Amino acid sequence: MKFSIGDSVVHWNYGIGQVIQLEQRSVSDRNIQYYAVQIGDMTVWVPADDKLEVRLRHPTSEKIFKKMLTILSDPSEPLPEVSPDRRRYILELLKEGRVETLCRAIRDLSATQDVKPLNDYDKSLLKHMQALLIGEWGLVLSITPASAERELNDLLAISSTHGKKLSAKKNLIAPVGRPHIG
Repeated sequence: MKFSIGDSVVHWNYGIGQVIQLEQRSVSDRNIQYYAVQIGDMTVWVPADDKLEVRLRHPTSEKIFKKMLTILSDPSEPLPEVSPDRRRYILELLKEGRVETLCRAIRDLSATQDVKPLNDYDKSLLKHMQALLIGEWGLVLSITPASAERELNDLLAISSTHGKKLSAKKNLIAPVGRPHIG
């Protein structure tokens, strides 16, 4: 994947930025091209190596982005219950660097929050993921961060409602061999 100076890009961990410089650097006797990406008030140097497609990408097209947003209102999928396992799972999703996996991680961690309080790390991770999504949302759909955040919360509320309906239906199913009374 090639980027040019001036291109808007999305870094998998830091969000929306702009390529401001291309530079060859010598690392371990190898010349490697790096992209200097301005993200807010910091510059991130990203090597153009075999992991570039995961680390850096062009913003998602408006059509695909709108389709990915529907994931936020879909019923959630359960995350690992043990905090370190949940953390590893979510970080692996984020490393894929795709809007789809970001939406899934936000939806599922938000649904977990509806069932039980999140620990401080999970709260921080959820806030970080939401900021990443809101940044790209604003860029791609040309809306303010506040508008994107409102829409995000509305979609997550729909997902939460789906989850509660599914949970209620499961509670109506009688155990095998015992009639359901109610």
